[in-house]
Amino acid sequence: MGGVLSREFHFTDQDFERVRGLIHAHAGISLNPGKRDMVYSRLARRLRACRLQSFGQYLDRLEVDTPEWEQFVNALTTNLTAFFRESHHFPVLAAHLVNAHAVHRRPLRIWSAGCSTGEEPYTIAMTAINAFGSWTPPVKILATDLDTQVVEHASEGIYGMERASKVPAEEMRRFFLRGRGRQEGMVRVRPQVRSLVTFRTLNLLGGTWPLKGPFDAIFCRNVLIYFDKPTQYRLMSRFHPLMPPGSLLFVGHSESLAHAADLFRLKGKTIYEPVIRA
Repeated sequence: MGGVLSREFHFTDQDFERVRGLIHAHAGISLNPGKRDMVYSRLARRLRACRLQSFGQYLDRLEVDTPEWEQFVNALTTNLTAFFRESHHFPVLAAHLVNAHAVHRRPLRIWSAGCSTGEEPYTIAMTAINAFGSWTPPVKILATDLDTQVVEHASEGIYGMERASKVPAEEMRRFFLRGRGRQEGMVRVRPQVRSLVTFRTLNLLGGTWPLKGPFDAIFCRNVLIYFDKPTQYRLMSRFHPLMPPGSLLFVGHSESLAHAADLFRLKGKTIYEPVIRA
């Protein structure tokens, strides 16, 4: 109890439930009860920034302050990612791209839905460059995220060395530029890689998506875990018409689409393909 009493701001069960209701209604994110401490620590920063004295005041402000909604959602979305994360996906993607291009003879389109700070779409771009043996592979990558701040960061393609610590040495030399002087300890994704990716802010649960298919592959990894099953199904039902026969959907290691078996069937380890409807 001492840790609770020593907190800077009073945070009641009612405040927490109100936060859960607001983030679910606004962004479709389902916060489980175990996230209470995380919610406090992240939103306490917003209380300080807004010079407010209580969570009640802050949540009341959300009702009338539209710009603060963006800060609220940004504060509560976790952005944990890495280059070549869940590495088993990328050899599959490489083979898929080569085969798909041989069949369709057109530029291939890939969507990184929930791109966070950009490591995933840049890894996709590097994979495509290697697969086709060209700095200009027939691939276009759309990368979107709800969080405006991480999308801005992602588009710059600049990272601390520790963020790229798991990149193989050969890939590091080929695809990154090392910072010098004041940029010592930083790396930047090469322009040829960045040119393959277009970044946009997008709420996956928003009304109309300002994009069209077809997508030859969609990466939606470690995004579904924030949504309840009905919301996940609604999202899958929106992905499905954008994906032609033979396309692939990549999800996170702890995610399953068993409840959407009428839309997607398992193709490999956390890899799905659309079910073709008669």
